[in-house]
Amino acid sequence: MTDVSHRQRGDLSGHPDEREMRERYSRVMGGRDVVFVDGPVFLAGLYAAISPWILHFHNAHPDLTVNNLVLGIAVAVLALGLSRAPDRMYGLSHALILIGAWLIVAPWVMGSDLDAGIIVSNIIVGGLIALLGLASAAAALKARASAHRAARHDGDRHDTRHDTRNDARNDLRR
Repeated sequence: MTDVSHRQRGDLSGHPDEREMRERYSRVMGGRDVVFVDGPVFLAGLYAAISPWILHFHNAHPDLTVNNLVLGIAVAVLALGLSRAPDRMYGLSHALILIGAWLIVAPWVMGSDLDAGIIVSNIIVGGLIALLGLASAAAALKARASAHRAARHDGDRHDTRHDTRNDARNDLRR
């Protein structure tokens, strides 16, 4: 193994394992652009889950309490899934948009005679979850499109080499 402890530069240029390290980082990150979305989605989900107890409406509005608890836990679990297995979970990022929209309208659908704080809280947390879901879904679509472009580019390169070899063989036969 090469001794690189004497280096003072912060970049990887010239590192013997630079290519391998960059490929591994790319593979681990999955080409994601929005790595900072998962944490706020998790926190928003936790807040939605515990908001009935923070705003003290868990006894007065049990339907809305159960709604916020279940959807908050679902959002937190989706956020954990997005951070642990992004390749498999980004298809579900669209669900965050729907959950956020439902949290916005839930006070009017499920509750009656609600305090303004409950309504404002659900609007803010629902809007935040929906916006973060949009960012996550956009990143998923962008990553999927770039993966398709890369696969197509690799396929074109492979076809070109194949054609070149066939042309060389045909030249030899003539």
